Amino acid sequence: MNTPPSPSGADQADGSPVRLGALVPLTRPGWVEAGRHLLAGLDLAVREVNVAGGVHGRPLELVVRDTAADPERAAAAVDELAGLGVAAVAGEYHSVVARAAAARADALGVPFLCSSAVLDALTEEPTEWVARLAPAQSHGWRVYADFLLGAGRRRIAVVTQPSVYWASGTRVLRDHLAPRGGSVLALDANALTPEALCDALVDHGATALLLLVGHPEPAVPIVRAVRGDRRLAEVLIGAPAGQPEFAEWATALGEDGAGIPFLRYLPERLGPLGERVGKELRERLGEAPSFVAFEGWDTVAVLAEVLRSHGTNRAAIAESWARVAVEGTRGPIRFSRTPGISVRQWAWAPIQVVDRDPAEPDRFRILHAG
Repeated sequence: MNTPPSPSGADQADGSPVRLGALVPLTRPGWVEAGRHLLAGLDLAVREVNVAGGVHGRPLELVVRDTAADPERAAAAVDELAGLGVAAVAGEYHSVVARAAAARADALGVPFLCSSAVLDALTEEPTEWVARLAPAQSHGWRVYADFLLGAGRRRIAVVTQPSVYWASGTRVLRDHLAPRGGSVLALDANALTPEALCDALVDHGATALLLLVGHPEPAVPIVRAVRGDRRLAEVLIGAPAGQPEFAEWATALGEDGAGIPFLRYLPERLGPLGERVGKELRERLGEAPSFVAFEGWDTVAVLAEVLRSHGTNRAAIAESWARVAVEGTRGPIRFSRTPGISVRQWAWAPIQVVDRDPAEPDRFRILHAG
């Protein structure tokens, strides 16, 4: 007869697995490729921890739940994982989904280490139950705005869809660009055909168009329309949310998908740990690992160290965020209280603005670092 795990995540000394919940978008409308990379990083790190003896002799067990980019599904998954006795919950890529998971984790008293979501307001009120690895949107998107200014792009158009995430990004860009001589025009992707969007860009005299929309729809037809309009030959297309990072972008757009700058959370050069993990991830994925895969590995590295140092009691884990000091694949990881951010934050993961090289679309060019 199996004894169910303690709902409180209390310490056990019987060699039973230490369960970690993992929230990952694995089906549509979630960004499946991002989910696959995130899960690869999480799973690789768990396997390495277990090969090295686990947590005081207890193996880590990853309990994966597919969020499918659905906030309600994510919140329900946190409920389920809490009942299964996980010591902590990890993961999630989509910001709006992570926000729902963070709210539920906070309400239940379950530690949540968010791997990839960037929305500043991950919780409505400050909490000790949630920590995050990815840079906050207000930080990363200001870096992107500085890149635009440095490239001489000041008349910015954003094509957007209704979402707290996109609205927040638009506000960050506008607030940062306006005092520096820039402007931001918001265009509704749901109200304009790609052709009508092109006309609006011409009328506005836009020097850059940022894609604050889903992928592949409507991002792919918008890119094709703009690339095919001779009037817009000098307009920079950008995608700060990172759509061009993944192989499916290049597959869908070919040469049209190159030369579109996006944010990527990697250093200019990986250190020995990052190089080793990157090699392992490449073998697992069958392709170059994205920064999201490294975020997954770093998430488990942090949690494993916390579990070794502070045990599996949930309250002890949450209280330990401020004392974390872990060497991650992209640099030393520590969490702090950052003004305007409601959760414990790694301030900051390295940030680059990169694009796919038009001469070699499988190669990335670093255009700016922040």
